[in-house]
Amino acid sequence: MHLGQDTELDALRARVRDLAARYAPPRNKHTGVRAPEAHEIPALRKWTGLLFEEQLLGVHWPVSYGGLPDAHPLHESVVTDELIRVGAAGPVGGGLLAAAAVIASGTDEQKDYFLPRIRTGEHIWCQLFSEPDAGSDLAGLRTRATRDGDDFVVDGQKVWTTNGQHADFGYLLARTDPDAPKHAGITAFALAMDTPGVSVRPLREITGTADFNEVFLDAVRIPAGQVIGAVNAGWAVTTTSLAHERSSAGAGASLFGALDRLAALAGAVPRGGRRAIDHDDVRQALGGFVADVHVNALVSALGDSRSLHGTGDAADAPISKILFSEINLALHEYGMQLQGHDGVRIEGDAQVYDEGWWQDAFMYGRAFTIAGGTNEVLRNLIAERALGLPR
Repeated sequence: MHLGQDTELDALRARVRDLAARYAPPRNKHTGVRAPEAHEIPALRKWTGLLFEEQLLGVHWPVSYGGLPDAHPLHESVVTDELIRVGAAGPVGGGLLAAAAVIASGTDEQKDYFLPRIRTGEHIWCQLFSEPDAGSDLAGLRTRATRDGDDFVVDGQKVWTTNGQHADFGYLLARTDPDAPKHAGITAFALAMDTPGVSVRPLREITGTADFNEVFLDAVRIPAGQVIGAVNAGWAVTTTSLAHERSSAGAGASLFGALDRLAALAGAVPRGGRRAIDHDDVRQALGGFVADVHVNALVSALGDSRSLHGTGDAADAPISKILFSEINLALHEYGMQLQGHDGVRIEGDAQVYDEGWWQDAFMYGRAFTIAGGTNEVLRNLIAERALGLPR
């Protein structure tokens, strides 16, 4: 299969746009991956369920759990891309990541219980991976799970947990064998977030929002039946989820919208008695960003094409994620630079440009260089696993 114009995908895009126009809750006006407010959750559960019901999501799942027998390989990528383009909310929580782990490694009982509830929106999931001293270096996690009869008793702390305040279940990684090598001895769990001993505390960010949380685990008992995959095999279980997150982070649909905003900003900001966009250096910078954004889209498409042909390697998803996050940050930094002294204005100021969107995007842009693995760590991964360089 070669990627290019595809009537099936064009029809899918039209269907997503139509459904979003009729039923989608409005997307948060801020940039980035933002946790909703509590009052928005019921509508987002319903919308998530509708996306699955209309077979826009979960199409690559087993047919017995709602998947399509001949789904286009790019079906869900196109759906995600189109939702971003039209400004509609996506599915709430990390259910797609959790589902990938359950489908690949879970028991039949786990699949029968969790997958239908993810599809209906009944269960919102969060991802309990990162820790204060083990975010970029996930294998360095210290949260401990100790077997006690039919349960595991978990103690530790997680951080940067998106939707932790709304989640019904958490996709948890904990160390079950402290004497095993670094990447071994880790086990994946499905944790009910209302279990005694689980405490969620929102983190206030420089953007003024609280999209992430700290999660404290104090003698939390998890039934052994909620282990996903084999005990001490959690590193392998989570590989699929991380690859999915890094790949989707690099899709870059949001960059095209940011380009439009940047051009509009350059046309509104005065500079030397003229509009900023009338100056050659600004026009050259805009042209450079247009090229960067299109190159990012092509690199992402190349990774998809290689994956479809079975020729992908360990570098594809990290390269796409690094490229997207750094173009995204540079674009928003330039938007702030164009505003000059007005860049210090914030949302709510009557004279701020674009209702303060640029200030928020400028601060949030750094999050993408960390999400899904920090860019520095991903560069090491490319060097070691794709290029075969020494550690």
